[in-house]
Amino acid sequence: MNSQEYDAVVVGSGPNGFAAAITLRQAGLSVLLVEGKEETGGGMRSKALTLPGFVHDVCSAVHPMVTLSPFFKNIPLAEHGLELINPPIAAAHPFDDGNAGILEKSVHNTAARLGRDREAYLNLMQGIVADLPKLLPDLLSPFPVPHHPLSLAGFGLKALTSATWLAEQFHTQEARGLWAGMSAHAIQPLTNMATSAIGLMLMSAAHVGNWPIARGGSQAIANALESYFFSIGGELRTGFEVKNINELPPSKAVLLDVTPRQLVEIAGEKLSSSYKKKMGRYRYGMGVFKIDWALQEPVPFRAEACRKAGTVHLGNTLEEIVDSEQFTSEGGHPKNPFVLFVQPSIFDNTRAPEGRHTAWAYCHVPHGSQEDMTEAIESQVERFAPGFRDIIIGRHTMNSSAMEAYNPNYVGGDINGGIQDIRQLYTRPVMSWSPYRTSAKGIYICSSSTPPGGGVHGMCGYHAAQKVLKDMFR
Repeated sequence: MNSQEYDAVVVGSGPNGFAAAITLRQAGLSVLLVEGKEETGGGMRSKALTLPGFVHDVCSAVHPMVTLSPFFKNIPLAEHGLELINPPIAAAHPFDDGNAGILEKSVHNTAARLGRDREAYLNLMQGIVADLPKLLPDLLSPFPVPHHPLSLAGFGLKALTSATWLAEQFHTQEARGLWAGMSAHAIQPLTNMATSAIGLMLMSAAHVGNWPIARGGSQAIANALESYFFSIGGELRTGFEVKNINELPPSKAVLLDVTPRQLVEIAGEKLSSSYKKKMGRYRYGMGVFKIDWALQEPVPFRAEACRKAGTVHLGNTLEEIVDSEQFTSEGGHPKNPFVLFVQPSIFDNTRAPEGRHTAWAYCHVPHGSQEDMTEAIESQVERFAPGFRDIIIGRHTMNSSAMEAYNPNYVGGDINGGIQDIRQLYTRPVMSWSPYRTSAKGIYICSSSTPPGGGVHGMCGYHAAQKVLKDMFR
């Protein structure tokens, strides 16, 4: 590593690392972005995991926040090669009887498919969808001074409830199941307070901006961010895994896109003992077991809507999903896990050879689980798509340990950088008015372990960079 001095060095090139580096560079600072792997991206990488010619997203695959995030909205990614594709149906949720709940871009079309729950869905979502664009800066900020306090309070009253409590306003299996699948993205028991926040954000995001995928794979998002970063004069060093903060070149500020565990490992000698103690109490959540498939033809879902959906939630009824997530959180491995399933090649012909297809899926597992969930996941897909096993021509699996080995931020397979329950929703990584600042002057944390948490939105890095600018350069 060279000895040139920089205004700021950012460690980690996931969405938050890029957001921090770009925000600082836009402010006129000299910025070096450091990445341990040979390619940038963090959770936005794509690789040929199964067979030659098949492109698979290693981690994130669908990106509801890329078109809505205040950070991403101000970056001309299309000018740097990014093309986003919106499937005709954002998400579908099949049931054993062959029917399915369907999330469309139109809130009215979605509601119209829910029968007697039409009005209940509109009452729940219409106001949030109308307010979401103006609320997002507040919803994706730490302890904001609300710009729209009444609208924010209206959202909060719904968002802070448990998903099971809010589900009581629905009566049809379609509405209840669709809601359960959305809320299960919280990766915690659906009886927990604030699990409704995840479901509301994902549903409203679909109605405002859809759930796009990136043509060519999620790596295309990282490539576009990298191209833009270079275009504004940023510097990048890949293939350098930072073990100790002293390995970095001199700088006024260091921003680490890592979780509390890696923060202590890398910079522990500069942190106070009390701060390190708090970092040791940070809680990680459930892990994931992930499968990528190479397929000889499209997935034969029984419900026609599922064949047109970018994302399919496999879990049947609300009750079944609630039981599955609760059992997993208690250390069990359910026979019928809730499965998040994505089929990008239906809409993006760059993902597989002509006539062939790819699919991506994961289920939640106990933290650090070594269990092989291949059979359980494929049984769930087969349940709603009879004949699925017959079209598999390649398979790649990753348990929680493999996920963490691939990306050290996925501690125990936790892809959110720490559980986002009510206790850690506003105290990531510690309870502080300045969660990005550590106990050491000039050292900041900018990962999804800070507000507003997990997701490809870049706002953790953006806010950390703003804090650096305020603390050290103004």
